[in-house]
Amino acid sequence: MSTRRSVLKSLAAGTGVFSLSEVFAANEKALGAKLNGKINHSVCKWCYGKIPLDTFAKECKEMGITSIELLGPEDWPTLKKYGLTCALPNGAGMGIEKGFNDLALHDELVKSYEDLFPKLKEAGYTTVICFSGNRRGMSDIDGMRNCAIGLRRLMPSAEKYGITMIMELLNSKVNHKDYMCDHTAWGAGLCEMVGSEHFKLLYDIYHMSIMEGDVIATIKKYHKYIGHYHTGGVPGRNEIDEGQELYYPAIMKAIVETGFKGYVAQEFIPKREPLASLKQCVQICDIA
Repeated sequence: MSTRRSVLKSLAAGTGVFSLSEVFAANEKALGAKLNGKINHSVCKWCYGKIPLDTFAKECKEMGITSIELLGPEDWPTLKKYGLTCALPNGAGMGIEKGFNDLALHDELVKSYEDLFPKLKEAGYTTVICFSGNRRGMSDIDGMRNCAIGLRRLMPSAEKYGITMIMELLNSKVNHKDYMCDHTAWGAGLCEMVGSEHFKLLYDIYHMSIMEGDVIATIKKYHKYIGHYHTGGVPGRNEIDEGQELYYPAIMKAIVETGFKGYVAQEFIPKREPLASLKQCVQICDIA
């Protein structure tokens, strides 16, 4: 039985249209070429933990990547050394499982973020990651209200320092059992409840493909609430090439068509040589 991908490949052979594998091969040859500029490329350092940050920053700079993210204040000087930014810093909060849906944690969370905001401002960064926390039996509406209460406390400081708090959408089906902010509609509802442009969502394509599917339609519907994007191959969170089910060039095109001017960060766990995989996946997302 023919698969959709085999049909596309046979059509490509007969009509002169390039197959995905041919496109990827061409991208490999063009790895040293200048990027097209429609996507601002970032990468999450945790996926490359064995590579020293100094070495990694140098390699990213040569690839045309302009940001390395999910790093705290102790690592920012290394990024500055190579003329890189941190499109989504961390350094505050209590981790993924303990977040703003727990009223008992609000005082500690507010202090943590208020202490970080001036450091972000001084470094020239304008975003920071945050999390809802796990449900622990809480209803979605109660969790949303609790999150909004805590986040509203931070909005005056966020606005003062020019910081946008970015809450990550994560899947609770495979990787983060019981996590509350696990559907885009819930996150959008929270954005409405908070009522500030200084609170947005991190739409993780890998996570939301697992939870919802319908990635492009969801991005088009909710793009005004999205402040950042992450990639990852489905299933497995590995390379975003032909070994997984998502077609990233079309997803990137949809993101660009929404008018998005922020960053798209590679967040996949490489199965092959890490830097070669990173180069290839940046090229896959670098639409013309």
